[in-house]
Amino acid sequence: MDLEFGRGLRSPKRDSWKTTLLLAYQSLGVVYGDLSISPLYVYSSTFAEDIQHSKTNEEIFGVLSFVFWTLTLIPLIKYVSVVLRADDNGEGGTFALYSLICRHANVSLLPNRQIADEELSTYKLECPPEITDKSWIKVLLEKHRKLRVALLIMVMIGTCMVIGDGVLTPAISVFSAVSGLEFSLSKDHREYAVIPITCVILAFLFALQHYGTHRVGFLFAPIVLAWLFCMSALGLYNIIHWNPHIYKALNPSHMFKFLKKTRKYGWMSLGGILLCMTGSEAMFADLGHFSYSAIQLAFTCLVYPALILAYMGQAAYLSKHHDFYSSSQVGFYIAVPDKIRWPVLILAILASVVGSQAIISGTFSIINQSQSLSCFPRVKVIHTSEKIHGQIYIPEINWLLMILCIAVTVGFRDTKHMGNASGLAVITVMLVTTFLTSLVIVLCWHKPPLLALAFLLFFGSIEALYFSASLIKFLEGAWLPILLALILMAVMLIWHYTTIKKYEFDLHNKVTLEWLLALGDKLGMVRVPGIGLVYTDLTSGVPANFSRFVTNLPAFHQVLVFVCVKSVPVPYVFPAERYLIGRVGPPGHRSYRCIVRYGYRDVHQDVDSFETELVETLATFIKLDASYRCSEASEQELEPGEREQRLTVIASNPLRRRASYDLQDSMQHSAASTVEMRATAAAASADDDDSLSPGRAEISSAAAGPKQVRFFIDSHVASPEFAENKQVAEELEALAAARECGTAFILGHSHVQCKPGSSVLKRLAVDVGYNFLRRNCRGPDVALRVPPASLLEVGMVYVL
Repeated sequence: MDLEFGRGLRSPKRDSWKTTLLLAYQSLGVVYGDLSISPLYVYSSTFAEDIQHSKTNEEIFGVLSFVFWTLTLIPLIKYVSVVLRADDNGEGGTFALYSLICRHANVSLLPNRQIADEELSTYKLECPPEITDKSWIKVLLEKHRKLRVALLIMVMIGTCMVIGDGVLTPAISVFSAVSGLEFSLSKDHREYAVIPITCVILAFLFALQHYGTHRVGFLFAPIVLAWLFCMSALGLYNIIHWNPHIYKALNPSHMFKFLKKTRKYGWMSLGGILLCMTGSEAMFADLGHFSYSAIQLAFTCLVYPALILAYMGQAAYLSKHHDFYSSSQVGFYIAVPDKIRWPVLILAILASVVGSQAIISGTFSIINQSQSLSCFPRVKVIHTSEKIHGQIYIPEINWLLMILCIAVTVGFRDTKHMGNASGLAVITVMLVTTFLTSLVIVLCWHKPPLLALAFLLFFGSIEALYFSASLIKFLEGAWLPILLALILMAVMLIWHYTTIKKYEFDLHNKVTLEWLLALGDKLGMVRVPGIGLVYTDLTSGVPANFSRFVTNLPAFHQVLVFVCVKSVPVPYVFPAERYLIGRVGPPGHRSYRCIVRYGYRDVHQDVDSFETELVETLATFIKLDASYRCSEASEQELEPGEREQRLTVIASNPLRRRASYDLQDSMQHSAASTVEMRATAAAASADDDDSLSPGRAEISSAAAGPKQVRFFIDSHVASPEFAENKQVAEELEALAAARECGTAFILGHSHVQCKPGSSVLKRLAVDVGYNFLRRNCRGPDVALRVPPASLLEVGMVYVL
């Protein structure tokens, strides 16, 4: 699935300076594409009708001062100095912050948390829980469910605004870049050229998404690097040629003079100024692909100076030119000399495409993470790169984004409305990040609450000022991200609420282990050859869909495995730690439980590799379980319910002799997948590898193609625990024979309806909303990559 698994989980050793420089260079095309193209539209959005550029230059000096201090305080100090340190095993973004909070406080609404999850290598805590004092904030969050719901809603709001930014950023960036054609076209041709060309570029951009960014990614960094040097050179030229004293405008006193003169309209123009930090969130969201030192180096040494020079150069030019009557003439291209305008135009269009590509990829990633929290309907996720983890493509979302982007471009037709809409989406995400980071400071870093409060008040007040300026322009474009967020929030809340209720229904209606063990010949029950994989959301107990299955068809497979695919609050789960295996009933019943754990950035395996690894882990568990029974001699003392709770971590490499694991082994194992694996059945004692059980079994699955699984059980017997070895051999032979007969995947085909007497809102949400989404999204068989020929669906009616 992923040949470079663990790339996001960087080694604790500090990277060499060569590696840091290389990563810093590569980050230009991925992280800073959006941020670097902001000079194309900041001034034109700021001077759009609210304020006018006058001969006193107080307006342009004030805007420049605002831009400088905004870039200094938010991207440089807040993100680079503080937020980037709040990483989750090297990963960043809204879900990384929420994951950290969920690990340090029991605030997750998904009721499938297990103690075994805390033993994952990536489930690291900054401080051991037994020596940390519970802060009153943690106690408050864990005590009140409404606060936990509010926290999840805040994360959803940030997610919705990121998706909204995926619609608005490509539209405004490409439109602003193409608008440079206005200086080379007559007034009659501008309207008929800029919009169509922008739409064609956007359609071409989205049409290329299914190839993956890795195929053209090597071009991204040089384009952004060339664009940054181009902006810096133009800025220096304009500063030297037009106004060498423009640096005096960086004095913060010009901000107060600006607000004093422009008053209400100056405050409203802040909605355009905040666009200068568009893309700052990408520094944190894309942290897992690079490193903290690389992103810090690229921003402080190259991106930040280039942006400041670009804005200063534009302001220097405008300070000597006051004959402008429209916002389009206060844009980027007015300060570009005529001789080089065409090369700069082409480079700007290429840079805008790179910036748009970054936000589109980020939208795919955050939707995939939303699915891991059961907050988004199932969509098909395609892994576009076999080498680089995290590069995914979602067809439905891609075409929906393309339609919305083109609609925004055709509908708004100017940077003013696009800027207002984009600004509100950007600043909302930043507010969510500020609040979540303040919680991380208290709950994860165990700093004094006053320090977190100071962080929240300082940066939150700055962002709240910009947020209010954007919100006041509701009728001038800001309504669009709010509308998109409301629609997405409704979808996410309905899906999450119904998923939780279905889980609670399954938990309440699960059948007992005694019921399963009582299914025998006297009831007319038949065990048919093969392996039956019963998918369930439950981590314990027998699901109700299985009882419905055997009620209608009194037969089940010779080997029965209850499979639970669950998400844990970590970015990645190493393949060696992915499987938790346990028994359901005594060894002779041939029933097992398998919990498959994924992180919120993991991409699920294809069915062939999953089926192969599942059989391998079952075989390893059978041998390990025999050694446990032999060494502990306590199996008879355990009650059936206690025996069911005993789950063992089984590495996916069956040659490993123990169930424990460490980070080094996990990384080595995940570097490559084994095409053909052989396992020799070990003795019941873990110290005697030469004592083998009688009998010999071999399987080779044709369905798996080149991936084969073979078990060899030698007939040589040289162990005093002959009976125990014989039992292991028989169990392995049964597993081999069942694997050879084939595998059936048993899934529940659910229909959800409300109880009689439910409220109108609940009936609308569940009966109408959820069932509509369920019918029009991908089924669980597609999400789990189940082959249709092996699928058995069991009808289930959930009455919530």
